[in-house]
Amino acid sequence: MGNAKAGSLEMQIDVTTIGFTQSTAADFFGRVRQAGVKRVVDIRLHNSSQLAGFAKAADLPYFLKELCGADYVHQPLLAPTEEILTSFKKEKGDWNTLRHRFMNLMEERQIEARLEPLAFEGSCLLCSEAKPHQCHRQLVCEYLDGKWGGKLSVRHL
Repeated sequence: MGNAKAGSLEMQIDVTTIGFTQSTAADFFGRVRQAGVKRVVDIRLHNSSQLAGFAKAADLPYFLKELCGADYVHQPLLAPTEEILTSFKKEKGDWNTLRHRFMNLMEERQIEARLEPLAFEGSCLLCSEAKPHQCHRQLVCEYLDGKWGGKLSVRHL
């Protein structure tokens, strides 16, 4: 009976997150490779900005595959809207407003029902912010972990 119960326990899903600003290409790709990331999930609304440098969508899949053996996918479903981002910039970084609006947006989009938890195993959520503390990648992890019953084990690279 103990084995049956143990077999039915929900497994933890290991997810990492990373931002590319304030990082050299060598440091960024080194952290991704060292973490054993299998897939980078780009959750930026705009993944082709001139400001993105080595993280531009046109080049990033190649670099990830060649340098890290990782796949790349762009998932704008996990990005704030242009309106939310613009409002955040105009409000000079009112994090609580962005947090509230983005959490509501994820709820409206029902991202937890549109994505499979196991698809996140070995994945790394990518956005631009150097630190996760006031970044939407942290909110995505927080939201999904709550909706998926604490399945996510999140580590920020």
